[in-house]
Amino acid sequence: MLKTLLSACVALVLSGPAVAQSKFPMKIAHLESPTQPRHQALLKVAELVKSRSNGEVDIQLFPAAQLGNARQQVEGVQFGTIESSMMPAAFIAGFNPVVSILDIPYIYPSDRAKSQQLRSSAFGRAILDSFASRQLVALTLWPNGRKSITSNKSLDKLDALPGQKFRVMDSKILMEQFAAVGASAVAIQFGETYTALQTGVVDGQENPLDSIATMKFHEVQKNLVVTEHGAMEDVFLINPAWWNKLPASHRDVIMKAMDEVRPQFEKMKDEAQTKALEVIRAAGKTSVRVADEGERKRMRDAMYPRARAAYLERTGAEGQKLVGLYEQELKKLGL
Repeated sequence: MLKTLLSACVALVLSGPAVAQSKFPMKIAHLESPTQPRHQALLKVAELVKSRSNGEVDIQLFPAAQLGNARQQVEGVQFGTIESSMMPAAFIAGFNPVVSILDIPYIYPSDRAKSQQLRSSAFGRAILDSFASRQLVALTLWPNGRKSITSNKSLDKLDALPGQKFRVMDSKILMEQFAAVGASAVAIQFGETYTALQTGVVDGQENPLDSIATMKFHEVQKNLVVTEHGAMEDVFLINPAWWNKLPASHRDVIMKAMDEVRPQFEKMKDEAQTKALEVIRAAGKTSVRVADEGERKRMRDAMYPRARAAYLERTGAEGQKLVGLYEQELKKLGL
């Protein structure tokens, strides 16, 4: 008995040093559930980073707002209680108004490759750089779906929008996008949207298809038009002090892993949109149509100027510089 106990103790002591200790533990917080594409893609990033850093960077994921709501997570990254967060750009305009340029309708074209060229251009880099003065490192942008429109009133054509009322996130840019086509918009909490649609407080709303299906908005909406007018972008935020103490080789590993997984994430997100549209159609309660490129261009032509003006009103010279970069890059892409 004693011999067995001593052997076990020796084995425990010997096994201790053999277990590699992470030199740079890294918590990544986000808001979505573990079943969503964002979490699944970050799991792939964590696996790549751990392997390529020889275990020195060990990523732990905290999904579903385990480490706080959007504001608490961003503040945690600023103060260093959380190493990083993957956060929707729409949720962090209060910290950095410049990023709300991504709320402007049709900021990205339908073509996914050209959209990625914009993210990788001087325009995309300028968005990321704008976080430095806000005590944050923004490493990359990930595409997290595009919004479409539902309503209990007709959506047969753009001319049907005047007089309708839509739920939006609390953003002057989003309110102006609907005002530009003769509609009105009101800011309502996401969790209260179903009831607002059901009771007629608003006629419709805008969200990615998977959000519409998950929240069952289609159960209380007669019409859906797939417009893909609004980009839902994720920003990968990192605490500057933690980032700066990392060896350059480890920073490179993280950046390359994010770039490598991004296309897989976009594919997963697009597949989720396709499945959501199938669910909505199968429910049989909502008339569905897909806007063609001609209609999308007309919507952009109508919405872009007023949304752009609302953005510039809020962001001044800093925003003007970013808009200038964006419009230059569009010309380079022939858009």
